[in-house]
Amino acid sequence: MIPLQSKLENEVFAFNELEDKLKQLGYTIGGNWDYDHGYFDYKLDDEVGYTFVRVPFTAYEKEIGDQGAMVTLGEPFLLAHKYQIGLDDNVSVGNLSGSLNQFSEPQDPDASIDDKWIGIGKKLIEKTESQLLAD
Repeated sequence: MIPLQSKLENEVFAFNELEDKLKQLGYTIGGNWDYDHGYFDYKLDDEVGYTFVRVPFTAYEKEIGDQGAMVTLGEPFLLAHKYQIGLDDNVSVGNLSGSLNQFSEPQDPDASIDDKWIGIGKKLIEKTESQLLAD
C-alpha cells in the first residue's frame, strides 16, 4: 500500500453526487463497503494481479445508502493484490447447503507496486481532485 497525498482528504460530499462523479471518471464502489465506510476503486492493472487507486470514505451524516447521506474522504492510496497460482488450499464451505467459496485468497494482498503505477496513480488523483473540487 502506498499513500497518495491529496487535497481530497477530509473533504465532505453528498454520497450520491460523489458516486456519480467518480463513476464518470472510471471508479467503481468497492464490494466491501458497509453502512459506515467503504472505498471507491479505480483499476489500473490486472495482468499479474490487481493494482488499484483506492479512495476511502466514511459516513459523516446518515448511513451510506440513506437518502442525503454525507461522507468524508480519507487519504487515497495505491493497493496491489498478486494472484495465487494454482488451487486454493484453504477452500471453505459456506453456511448454505452446498455453497462453496470458489475464490482464491490473494497470494500477496499487499504486493509491491511498480513505479510506473505510482506516477499514474498520482496523475489520476490530480484529475480526480480537479473534477471534485472544481465547484
